Amino acid sequence: MNAHRTIRTTLALALAGASCVAYVSGASATNPQGVTTLIYGVARFDGIDAAARTDVNTEGAQGVWKASIKTKGATDVHMLQNTILPGGTFGWHSHPGPSLVIVKSGTATFYDADDPTCAPHVVPTGGGFVDNGQDTHVVRNEGRVDLVTEVVSLVPAGFARRIDEPAPANCPSLPNG
Repeated sequence: MNAHRTIRTTLALALAGASCVAYVSGASATNPQGVTTLIYGVARFDGIDAAARTDVNTEGAQGVWKASIKTKGATDVHMLQNTILPGGTFGWHSHPGPSLVIVKSGTATFYDADDPTCAPHVVPTGGGFVDNGQDTHVVRNEGRVDLVTEVVSLVPAGFARRIDEPAPANCPSLPNG
């Protein structure tokens, strides 16, 4: 009889504890709103070591374009499209690795948590930006048409691509991120 009571008490305490953790984590994170994500694909690479160099000046070797991507260890590469309705937001978040973001249509407005003024950065259709990863930020659609972004992200193998973050204290005018 005592064993059953002890098990019930233990289960009740465990459930209560889990509810508190869920409540606290839900209260501190800012969730996406008005966002639809289409995943084109995810692939794992053992490691990436790619480099290119192209002479862009046909009259001499003075104009050289270079690119390199190098990872150490297994890497998951994610390709996706996000559609954000007017007034929608990704919510405050970070990534464990870099992302290349193309604004296919609409206008992306993003804010960095590290910016003490919480100034908006606006990227119109046809523009793009690099998210270096590990910085807390939010992307919002403050326009009147859908915002569509195409994204390629590199993250350590097995890691979540997105990490929910609480809203920073320096951006109080952005409710829900």
